[in-house]
Amino acid sequence: MSLPPIVVFDLDGTLAETAPDIMRTLNVILVREGLPGLPLERARELVGAGARALIERGFRVSGKPLDDETLERLFEDFLLIYAEDVASNSYLYDGVLAALDALSAEGYALAVCTNKPILHTRLILDHFQITDRFAAVAGRDSFAFHKPDPRHLTLTIEAAKADPARAVMIGDSRTDIATARAAGIPTICVPFGYTDVPIETLEPDLVIQHFDALPDAVRQVFDRVPILS
Repeated sequence: MSLPPIVVFDLDGTLAETAPDIMRTLNVILVREGLPGLPLERARELVGAGARALIERGFRVSGKPLDDETLERLFEDFLLIYAEDVASNSYLYDGVLAALDALSAEGYALAVCTNKPILHTRLILDHFQITDRFAAVAGRDSFAFHKPDPRHLTLTIEAAKADPARAVMIGDSRTDIATARAAGIPTICVPFGYTDVPIETLEPDLVIQHFDALPDAVRQVFDRVPILS
């Protein structure tokens, strides 16, 4: 029996707008440490590389660089605070549910590969009642490797029991593109996520403006990218 093709999604800034709750949690930490909170508009330059990087970047732009010990303490605090309320201000992007339905109907397996810890990842997917749509869900701590290490992506595909030679990564950032490229997997990106430069300049295989275009884009990528041997 042949393995199914697969579409693997990043989470933050790809499937869902999660920055409001991420930034709210960061601001709790900043204010507690005597610094002003940061506006939501700073999310594009801060979010996307995991909670440790978020905290480090947030304190750096606030003028208070952190030593390693303090960063680790604040990271643990962030995880606890965030888990209490991961999605009250977050939402799925328009068209996500219909795109997932269409891809599933065409025989694609679906998976999530994110640098968010698996606890928070599952809490968010459960909040939106979409966990069961995915054959595999992998967070930063699901394996010994995380994005941009390509093994994070390839192990997610393996966990989904899908065909790595017929896979595509859907993301919003430099990290997603670098991960997929290192794994020899094409990428489709959205321009409304968390990236510090226009996503087109990072040269993914395709960019879509709305999830309504995703099923056609997936078919187009598989038509134009040679199947891996």
